[in-house]
Amino acid sequence: MAVPLVQLSPRPANPPRPAAGFLAGQRKPAWLKVPAPGGRNYLQVKAMMRELGLHTVCEEARCPNIGECWEHHAATFMILGDVCTRNCAYCAVAHGTPAPYDPVEPVRLAEAVERMGLRHVVITSVDRDDLPNGGAEAFAACVTEIRRRLPDTTVEVLIPDFKGSERALGIVLDAGPAILNHNLETAERLYRLARPGGRYDRALRLLADARRLGGPGQLTKSGIILGLGEEWDEVLTCMRDLRRAGVDILTLGQYLRPTDGHLPIARYYAPEEFAELAAIGRRYGFRHVQASPLTRSSYHAWEQVDRAKESVPS
Repeated sequence: MAVPLVQLSPRPANPPRPAAGFLAGQRKPAWLKVPAPGGRNYLQVKAMMRELGLHTVCEEARCPNIGECWEHHAATFMILGDVCTRNCAYCAVAHGTPAPYDPVEPVRLAEAVERMGLRHVVITSVDRDDLPNGGAEAFAACVTEIRRRLPDTTVEVLIPDFKGSERALGIVLDAGPAILNHNLETAERLYRLARPGGRYDRALRLLADARRLGGPGQLTKSGIILGLGEEWDEVLTCMRDLRRAGVDILTLGQYLRPTDGHLPIARYYAPEEFAELAAIGRRYGFRHVQASPLTRSSYHAWEQVDRAKESVPS
């Protein structure tokens, strides 16, 4: 991996883990229970997505926050179809052979953003290892079309690793997204089990390259899901590695098993533990840390960009 962009002070002894969470196998804790979606705005957003033939990670990944976010007219759009070429053991998105790329999708997506009146939009995708540059051109087209229609709307892209292609990353960055996001997801020890198509060092290198290619004004972001079997010290190692790669914004949330065919939950983390990790993250130098049991990569993303811009630059 390249020389780190951010130099941290000598590593202190890791803070002790709060004795708050508990092992899985017990009843789901109360802090993970959310109301079923179904409000007026939620139904309007759902109808519009079907009308325009769009996909959202909110639905495909079975996000527990879908009711809250859609009621606020916030959604994370998933481009390049709803079938992934990889098969991560924690992810609810279907895997297999994807449909051909639809070149009109960026126009439909921008129309949805305009109709929803979004100030901040998040765009992600399935992995498309079957496409040249992993579908980077599709991300760029979406960013360009949204900025053409809505120049004041900030765009966040949550990209795959593009198999480490600097060319693909450059195509996305040249379109000018406000935030470049790629999730580290879990500890290096668990990558072969949880994320067999990815590589820990490749994810960190992509984020470091994004800072280098995007320049000093480029915000970068990453996320970690907790409860796959990682140790407390491994979480802190992930956080420090992300800071060394120059990441500005960090999200931490609880893993929730989509089906019995996915990796089991090893442990539920309590709200107090997430609060402690957020405090540690701020000490490490992240410009913003969003951490709670229900946090997902784009949860309250519209607030994260403002807070990161207001904080002291890295």
